[in-house]
Amino acid sequence: MAGPSTPPESPFTPLSVEHASTVSRVAAEVRRAVFEGELESGTPLREVALAESLGVSRPTVREALTVLVAEGLATREPHRGVMVATPRADSVRDVCRARWVLEGAGVQAWPAADDGRRARVRTTLDAYTAAVRSEASYEELNERHLAFHVSLVELTGSLRLVQMAEALMDELRLALAQVERMHRNAHDEADSHGGLVALLEAGRIDGPDGAHAFLRRHIDDAEVEIIEALGLE
Repeated sequence: MAGPSTPPESPFTPLSVEHASTVSRVAAEVRRAVFEGELESGTPLREVALAESLGVSRPTVREALTVLVAEGLATREPHRGVMVATPRADSVRDVCRARWVLEGAGVQAWPAADDGRRARVRTTLDAYTAAVRSEASYEELNERHLAFHVSLVELTGSLRLVQMAEALMDELRLALAQVERMHRNAHDEADSHGGLVALLEAGRIDGPDGAHAFLRRHIDDAEVEIIEALGLE
């Protein structure tokens, strides 16, 4: 009598999960190197060299680089391949103008925002401040910093505006990280953000000393600081 038949192999094998995990790990390692300054702007990200260094296949590296390109940390150019992104002055200015529109709308929406969205602003500020005090990695500082600015846009209650803000932050991520690493000014940034939140929580939105004007000065100063610090002109 024949034994029980072997059930067909499930199509859901662990291989795809393992591969995706490897891609994520490669992207994370390259991302860390970029944020820590081990890979500077303009550095070519060669598939062969990265594959050999990290002990993975070229297709895995290729997928990881695609992730970094989508995040704005790398660029892909015809006949040149992929390289660490180089911020441009006109892009920084344009992003800061767009930030002012979105974050400014968030600040103006504070009085009508619900308690959950207001609390989110305070929570992201506290997370950023805690990361600064614990001397977290530049990658974590960058993530916490930008999350705070997105939380301001969340005050509008508009998912589309939040998505636009997140896309802008992806464009600004590398330049901001480079400036923070060069100036080591995260403590000053956290203090400035705390001043903005204090104005919001006090209900001081309008006027020359209100949160709206404070945010305008903050974004204008950030634009100048990034362009000058990175020598983009």
